[in-house]
Amino acid sequence: MLNRRALMSTALLGGASLLAGHARAAPSGKAIRVVVWDEQQPKQKEAYPNFLGNELADHLRRAGKAGVGQKELAVRSVRLDDPQQGLSSEVLDDCDVLIWWGHVRHGEVKPETAQAIVQRIKTGQLSLIALHSAHWSAPFIEAMNDRAIYDALSALTNEEREKVQLRKIQPEKRLYRKDEPLTPSSKKTVQADGTLLLEVRLPSCVFSGVRDSGTPSHVRTLLKDHPIAKGVPATFDIPRTEIYDGPFHVPKPDAVLFEERWDGGEQFPAGCLWNIHLGKVFYFRPGHETYPIFKQPEVVRIIENAVRWLGEKK
Repeated sequence: MLNRRALMSTALLGGASLLAGHARAAPSGKAIRVVVWDEQQPKQKEAYPNFLGNELADHLRRAGKAGVGQKELAVRSVRLDDPQQGLSSEVLDDCDVLIWWGHVRHGEVKPETAQAIVQRIKTGQLSLIALHSAHWSAPFIEAMNDRAIYDALSALTNEEREKVQLRKIQPEKRLYRKDEPLTPSSKKTVQADGTLLLEVRLPSCVFSGVRDSGTPSHVRTLLKDHPIAKGVPATFDIPRTEIYDGPFHVPKPDAVLFEERWDGGEQFPAGCLWNIHLGKVFYFRPGHETYPIFKQPEVVRIIENAVRWLGEKK
């Protein structure tokens, strides 16, 4: 059973109790510190000769000179095969924004690494940008699980939280049909002893369909006044991309900035933003390792905007 103090510290006070046990890194004051993490699958070289993560980091370095009212970007590129999977405590403590590319090697990321990242998100030390297939990455799933539990507990009354017992139900890792119930979901039941059982079915962080057809997608900016959408056209096309078809099985975002559609009728929320206690997670769907999507001006503009806004919001 979760007592009141445990619930308040882990969920209802936005993770503030973690601040005492995990000190924030001192802010640089001069630059936004960006870490680009990449699993570096060989197929990336079809579109990115120096690997996707390295080339995205190079772009951010070139774009990272301080403009009027802007901080510089200090960018580091790391990979899964680096010591400590590229994410030592020293690297994470020197990071304001972590950009994550993963696809076929999600299972190799150590659970404690994902937990260390999400702990820092919750305390506001860093924010996460998850790109495309990183919807199934360990840190994104860990963050979405935390948000799902937070939302479920927040829906209870104070009296219910006093006597709640939490049970987490793991989702199946597969595509879900459009007519299946969305995840996450929660159900509360009063036990014979008066205890309230809260069952939280965790988010599957997936969708209904995926197809690598190489067909164009049409992106629409939904929140044109949001800083992440600054300078981004109201609509633009991505000439060749992989199709994801919703709905997206994640906690309800705090903001959906972009929407993506295909000529076959598929659609997907292309840019989603969540508050995770004191930090933020931004998921950006466009991207594929064999198409040069991260060289397209509109796409890299959105990523740079997200880096700057998340870094400034710390």
